[in-house]
Amino acid sequence: MRWVVGSAVFVMRLAAAVDRVRLLKAIGLMALGYLATPLVALGLREFTDAAVSGRAGTATLVITGVAVLLVMELMLGHFAHLSYFEVGELAETDLNERLIRTVNGSSGLERLDDSTFADGVNLVREELGKTRTAVESVLQLGGLVLQMSLTTVLLVTLDPRLALLPLAALPSVLLGQRAQGLVERAREATAESTRRTRHLLDLATSPASVKEIRLFHAEPPLMLEQDACWSRTSAALRSAHLRAAGVRALGQLAFALAYGGAITLVIWEAARGRAGAGDVVMVITLAVQVSVQVAGSATLLTALQGVGRTLDRLTSLQDPAPPPPAARADRSGRAAALVGASVPEALAEGIRLEGVGFAYPGTGRMILRDVDLTIPAGASMALVGENGAGKTTLVKLLCGLYRPTSGRILVDGADLAEIPPREWRARVAPLFQDFARFELLLRENVGVGDVARVEEEAAVTRAVGQARADGIVAAVPGGLSGLLGHGYGPGVELSGGQWQTLGLARCMMREDPLLLVLDEPAAALDAAAEHAIFDRYATLSGEAGHRRGAITLFVSHRFTTVRMADMIVVLDGGEVVENGDHRALVSHSGLYSELYHLQERIYR
Repeated sequence: MRWVVGSAVFVMRLAAAVDRVRLLKAIGLMALGYLATPLVALGLREFTDAAVSGRAGTATLVITGVAVLLVMELMLGHFAHLSYFEVGELAETDLNERLIRTVNGSSGLERLDDSTFADGVNLVREELGKTRTAVESVLQLGGLVLQMSLTTVLLVTLDPRLALLPLAALPSVLLGQRAQGLVERAREATAESTRRTRHLLDLATSPASVKEIRLFHAEPPLMLEQDACWSRTSAALRSAHLRAAGVRALGQLAFALAYGGAITLVIWEAARGRAGAGDVVMVITLAVQVSVQVAGSATLLTALQGVGRTLDRLTSLQDPAPPPPAARADRSGRAAALVGASVPEALAEGIRLEGVGFAYPGTGRMILRDVDLTIPAGASMALVGENGAGKTTLVKLLCGLYRPTSGRILVDGADLAEIPPREWRARVAPLFQDFARFELLLRENVGVGDVARVEEEAAVTRAVGQARADGIVAAVPGGLSGLLGHGYGPGVELSGGQWQTLGLARCMMREDPLLLVLDEPAAALDAAAEHAIFDRYATLSGEAGHRRGAITLFVSHRFTTVRMADMIVVLDGGEVVENGDHRALVSHSGLYSELYHLQERIYR
């Protein structure tokens, strides 16, 4: 019941917030429509008595009133629907926005790596569409309560014992909630399996993966795995639904016995001359209405219980408030109070890492260990290492997407953990290997790099020019206003290199970055194309470094690109094993020299 009451209050507050006028209009229309239903039973009693006694005029007048009530019952509900449907859509939009803010509202990406969080998001995302009807459910439930109250009053006028008929609905309602609890627990238990099932389905139907699946003849094992996952999920859900149906049936059986007893009581009273034919007709009509009211209430309560659980999940997903700044000991052992810091307009010293370690949440496995590193302002730095060495993790830490598990990162002496994440990220221009492919207008695809200026054509055109993406604009029908991708309309599909070039243009939207990042964005390109990309980026980042001391950080497996950096950092097993420029590292005969000469022999 807690979920029902809580969700009803929440939904009504939300509906009032999004459109109070439409909500009040819907409430008024539905109240009149629901009150008309019991009055129809009262009218039928008067009509029956008038007809039996031969009062034709009275019977005609009463049946006309009954017809008007029936029209009100039908039409007022329809007009109310026009109002509350729009309110429901607005409420669903608001909840979707809350989910988006919840998923993207945490300061880092740690929660996105949590499987429990992912399961919760998946459950909320699947169920959130049903909240569109939550406003309707609450209004209908309120109407049924009002209707049942009037029905009870009418029954009591015949025989006080008939007041027990609506109360007989209570077991049905309580057992219905218990049944819904069984289903919800089964859904929670199968959330991970459901997510895996959908992932396998996406793999089998996504254009990005289907070509490899077909060439490798991987359809049969994927289909078998998907079928096995879905079989396990559906078996658990089927069992829960069957148990729930049995529980609901017990509640309905209890009410059916009460329903039959009420009709028997009135017929018995009529046989003894204590009730007329009209009373029997009214009781039968009201009993049918109570049956409908009970069934409708049980369905609506079940729906609201589900909405309540969804809202609870949405609330539980919200990132808890960050803890207050605490004292942290520096390397000398002295405790220093952490205070808020701001992003400098330009870098004077650079970025320093002191004893930085990191483990992804829930794994306990250290990806980086005790990393000490100084990146001077205005410098370019390349990260080198074998796969799994920790290069991308270090990049994410410097971008502020994660916080170190141990140690700290200093930006011109200020702890990055104390700089507001939004402020620092606004000064980072990233291009990752898995760069986003926004199937939007070309202008929006580039302009999202600086959302505040997405509609400024001059700014977008400048970024396109700096990334040398003018040819892409010319090839897309409509130019900057042309649609990209086929997912949401007849847009233009681009090659991987073209998407990557637009990703570079997004970076160029930020005119005053302090950190420019390229994390293997051209891994799928040939060496010449990659070198051209990095050369273009180096020219632009050099200008930023000269103006604001900006630091350029890039990751690449190609040493023809790596040697362009002012300094090269070699990672192995999450630790810095070498640090210097290309000439010094090659002559050192360490890991860098080994990797460099190995690649050199391959190219030769």
